[in-house]
Amino acid sequence: MKRVLKVLQFIAVLYLFFLCIELMGGSFKLIGKETAKELLQVTDNPLVGLFLGILATSIIQSSSTTTAIVVGMVAAGTLNIEQAVPMVMGANIGTTVTNTIVSLGHIRKRKEFELAFSGATVHDFFNIFVVIILFPIEVLFHPTQKLATFFSELMVGVEGTTFQSPLKAIVKPTANAITSAGQYLISNNQVLGVILIIAALGMLIFALSRMVKIMRGAVAKKLELIVDRYLFTSTARSLVIGTLVTALVQSSSVTTSVVIPLLGTGIVRLETVFPYMLGANIGTTITAILAALVTGNPAAVTIALEHLIFNLLGTFLFLPLRGIPIWAAKTLSRATAKRRWIALVYVVLVFFAFPGILILLF
Repeated sequence: MKRVLKVLQFIAVLYLFFLCIELMGGSFKLIGKETAKELLQVTDNPLVGLFLGILATSIIQSSSTTTAIVVGMVAAGTLNIEQAVPMVMGANIGTTVTNTIVSLGHIRKRKEFELAFSGATVHDFFNIFVVIILFPIEVLFHPTQKLATFFSELMVGVEGTTFQSPLKAIVKPTANAITSAGQYLISNNQVLGVILIIAALGMLIFALSRMVKIMRGAVAKKLELIVDRYLFTSTARSLVIGTLVTALVQSSSVTTSVVIPLLGTGIVRLETVFPYMLGANIGTTITAILAALVTGNPAAVTIALEHLIFNLLGTFLFLPLRGIPIWAAKTLSRATAKRRWIALVYVVLVFFAFPGILILLF
């Protein structure tokens, strides 16, 4: 009976964890979704487009949402393909802000925070390094755009469909109810958004602390056994699981954030989880592809496929070179474990201040 209660408690806390992520995303959209849309319409400079993609996605915390917006703008003729490609690349970096924020929930315990932060930032570094390598090649020679155009011509006329994430179906009604109650009490969406973000972060830290406590108890050994035996036993399996789970829940932020507590408690290792993170990058492209097929616009389909091809190329490039982003993440996490304020500065600079300043400069 005690074991059943622990399992039920873990499920309840896990639900709260997912609810907080959904609530944070929705709250950021209250503050800045329209701003993000306006940002995405203002440039012909590929470098600015890249930083716009980072900033817009950091604001709304969802590369799926950003790429779906971009796909819609391309379909409507507001953006052309050349403008859209750098924005999609930037969205890949911006989407990692969520799991980096989640890792801050472990900040009170030094070793735990070091492990969790390394797991969050390895996703950051992977996407940053891929962009550093592929962005100039794309600007000069357009290889992913040409490949995406070729495949989109084959797919023109294919019927689109929509798909509802089962996780969102469970969590979103509660998040919407909380937001609606807040809107009834507070008319200013920006103010409400800030309040909900603070509340969501507070609940997220509570949920993480409870999850970690349960994992450290009787559940930990069995969970470790399940993870070792069934989930991350090989690179290929980790990659496939990350891809399928993210395609199912339609959010790489959720897929990657959920393993941060496992990393923090030492149940899984960074090297084991890395392919899973890359799979999440691939799976998150499904939303934009479905959105593009619904529009039936060849240019929109091209952009959605470009996102998929870009992420596949990054995966093939860095699976054999995984030591580079893993080393970078571990080096940064060791520094932040000693001086934890560095983590907050890192989040603000990389995802908001740095892209914003560079947009103004260019």
